Amino acid sequence: MIALFTALTAALFAALLVNQYSVRRAPYQLAWAVGAAAFAAAAGAEALAASFGWSEPLYRVWYLTGAVWTAGWLGTGTVVLLSKTRFGYWYAACLALAGLFTILVARRLEDATAGPIALLYALLAWGAAASVAWLAYLGSPRWSRIAVGLVVLLSVVALPLVATAALPAPGWATDPQTGAPVAQLVPPTLRLLTPLLNISGAFALLTGALFSAYVFMPKVRALPYSSDPRQRGDELLFNLAIAPFAIAVNFVTSLPLAFAAWRSGTLNRRVPATLLIALGAFVPSLTDTLTRAGSTEAYQLGKAVGALVLLIGFLTSVDDPDEITLPLLGAPLRAVLRRARGERKP
Repeated sequence: MIALFTALTAALFAALLVNQYSVRRAPYQLAWAVGAAAFAAAAGAEALAASFGWSEPLYRVWYLTGAVWTAGWLGTGTVVLLSKTRFGYWYAACLALAGLFTILVARRLEDATAGPIALLYALLAWGAAASVAWLAYLGSPRWSRIAVGLVVLLSVVALPLVATAALPAPGWATDPQTGAPVAQLVPPTLRLLTPLLNISGAFALLTGALFSAYVFMPKVRALPYSSDPRQRGDELLFNLAIAPFAIAVNFVTSLPLAFAAWRSGTLNRRVPATLLIALGAFVPSLTDTLTRAGSTEAYQLGKAVGALVLLIGFLTSVDDPDEITLPLLGAPLRAVLRRARGERKP
């Protein structure tokens, strides 16, 4: 039931994003919709498996949509949204970290081919990271195109890899205590794709939401820094090095001002919306980490909470409720609520 709730919630989130994209044509909405649809498909596979048992096709669908596509595409939506900011520096760091993590994962696999494959994937991530950082330094929003291109490339490559991967019998693997699906059967060529997309995507979604909240909230600059490319090279490198710490300090010290603005009704609605999106990204990331550490009890609950909070964050971000058209009903949300209460539009 938890997996079914997650699937329905994520599907509703995807449908609302597609509807909003049809009106606004904002590319980040389309990327988020792809990620939400993949989220729904993976949760749907788990719900079917809980009812009828796992099968090899169901396991392949789960791995492609849940383990490969979801985090990467949700993070890509945030990257496109922040393409005109200096967030590119941080996304380059996320890609560099993803490449490093890929190599560390390969060292844990008992397969002689894992090392060369991980090095190839890591070099791809590090090359993209260098390009993103350079374009961010130039102040060009085109750095987001590299990010999108990388996610599209890896997503397309994953399709034939998932379809043709040789999976030992019975064709799927689950945790013996909780029944949660695990990736032990997947060959290195496919399994090592997931860190590139999951690490970079999850960090982009989480930190991008926090960065957006920081941009739109009233701020106290307790620790100043600058990302102005016109400063001397050593000064720029120093400022970029301290920027994550400085933003974190300024974010925390600005919370009382944000709370006061919220109580007075003057806080930009994007602040609570993006904080909810950050929370929605953090919870399933935490439970996934616990799952990899051997604690799978909160696996399903974490994804359900994450999907629900992401949906609430999206609804909070909408300026006009009439923009939200409910799937199947074909009417704006506010109109449906009025009909349910028996009210007429004034």
